[in-house]
Amino acid sequence: MKLSTITCALLGLASEVAATALTYKLVANEKACFFATTKKANEKIAFYFAVQSGGSFDIDYEVTGPDGNVVMDGQKERQGDFVFTGKQIGDYKFCFNNEMSTFAEKFVDFELAVEDEARVTIPSKQGSSPEQTSALEESLFKISMQLSTVTRNQKYFRTRENRNFSTVRSTEKRIVNFSLIQILLVIAMGALQVFIVRFFFQGARKGYV
Repeated sequence: MKLSTITCALLGLASEVAATALTYKLVANEKACFFATTKKANEKIAFYFAVQSGGSFDIDYEVTGPDGNVVMDGQKERQGDFVFTGKQIGDYKFCFNNEMSTFAEKFVDFELAVEDEARVTIPSKQGSSPEQTSALEESLFKISMQLSTVTRNQKYFRTRENRNFSTVRSTEKRIVNFSLIQILLVIAMGALQVFIVRFFFQGARKGYV
């Protein structure tokens, strides 16, 4: 019976949150917009994004409310994690702008979540006291918060891993290119030395030595 009560409570918590997590590829000079809809006033809207690869790992972003007013924006940001109150009912627009890049394409991980602040009432077991129900409710919300923290930490470490891997690949390419340039310079210098020696020792130019 206790297990079924906890299950109902967790399902109730899940039903109060509508979330979308995506990875999007922004090509050069592209602006992409996504939408989250609030059905009630004063709902909490969570907005998270992180540039995984491309360019300097930065992007411009802008959040616009249903009335067309800018809620928040930023330029050349690598990642962000925001929570704000949607005071109006309607569609909130979240735009990413890569128009500053002329050739670099970028991969952006982002998540949009709309959550109702009202807590779900846990069905009480017959014979249980309100204190027990309240303690169970607080425990469930603590677990929910801890799971959210773990999820955010996983996203942070994933972002760092992707950026470090991209840096390693970029450094590897530079080392290879630098080595090829060195090889070509050595070959060119050897060919030039051979040409100069042959120039001084050919036919009538022997007297120059």
